[in-house]
Amino acid sequence: MEIKVIGSTKIGYKMPKEEAINFSGKSAGICYMPDSLETLFSEPIEKTEKRAKGTLASGHHSVFGHVTYNLSLEGIPKILAMILNNEKIYNTSEKSARYTKMEPSDKEKALYEKWIEIYSKVIKEQYPEIDDKKVKKLAMENARYLISVFTPATIMEYTVNFGQLNYIAHWFENFIKNEPDTAFNIKLKKVFAEFNEQISDLIVPELNSDAKGRTISLFAKRKREEEFGENYCVNYQGTFAELAQAQRHRTLYYEVFIPEEHKYFVPPIIKGTEFENEWLKDISSLDEEFPQGLLLDINERGTVENFIMKCQERLCGAAQLEIALQTKEILNKYMENTKENKKEIYDYLVPYSKGARCTFPGFRCTLPCMWGAIKGINRNI
Repeated sequence: MEIKVIGSTKIGYKMPKEEAINFSGKSAGICYMPDSLETLFSEPIEKTEKRAKGTLASGHHSVFGHVTYNLSLEGIPKILAMILNNEKIYNTSEKSARYTKMEPSDKEKALYEKWIEIYSKVIKEQYPEIDDKKVKKLAMENARYLISVFTPATIMEYTVNFGQLNYIAHWFENFIKNEPDTAFNIKLKKVFAEFNEQISDLIVPELNSDAKGRTISLFAKRKREEEFGENYCVNYQGTFAELAQAQRHRTLYYEVFIPEEHKYFVPPIIKGTEFENEWLKDISSLDEEFPQGLLLDINERGTVENFIMKCQERLCGAAQLEIALQTKEILNKYMENTKENKKEIYDYLVPYSKGARCTFPGFRCTLPCMWGAIKGINRNI
């Protein structure tokens, strides 16, 4: 075996789309190569361009996936990051919104700052053993449910191949043209238009997915029935914030409906307290901005093995509480639906049902933990 680097990412270099097409045209030549790579790569540029054009026209676009771009996206809204992250073919490094101080609109900011103080006070009262620095971070994590998913606050590096980038731009263009002008879609169309404008010099009109009829994967086209076995399909309500965490499990599939009637997540730390109604009043006042605490109808699908991989990360005291609780709920539902008629699957799940991930077979945690095996998923913050 001999491995050669025939192309690579270079800091500060932006490959023109003409060069990307040429590279892809040469890649297409490998499929029917009569001679060596060296001969192929030294062929006349006209021959490569002709092959690339023919490949574009034929719809065999996989060769355009060999060229990659490292994009720096600064000041993008959370919803755009979530849509990009749902498309699977990517690598991303994203600034966390869990513990990052947000800079939203004046109204959002006022409520955000107000609730940081309230959450800090309540957390300190219920958990006096938590130090002030951790209290502040947890307060920020809960207060950010107020921030709109359209607030330009996220910074991320997004590495994507040339073909996929063009597919995404085409999906955005089709969304702008074809989707109804709901309150949510009007805001989203502006985001998509700006994204496409920013990468216009990398767009090749012929490099689209029309032949396959693909569209943005995040938004569901139909309702799905639940099922549990070797593969599972489950429906639940969760926030934009939870969904963004769940998308990190790239082996699982997520789709959402945005309900016409808006309801909001109430963090357990204030649920049933004097602050619950005040929270719902404040977050509802931001309804038109689509705050991250809005409850979505989420569908999650995958294999039982990949669900356990999710449990290994989310059933933990360090995980966001909402997704930890939801993961535990799905695990319980999975077990209930396999206990009688799918014993092998049930027995496979049982060892992961005894507490946080530190109780899982073969799992050894080296991180400091203030919760422990039971409190890790039985907590209010």
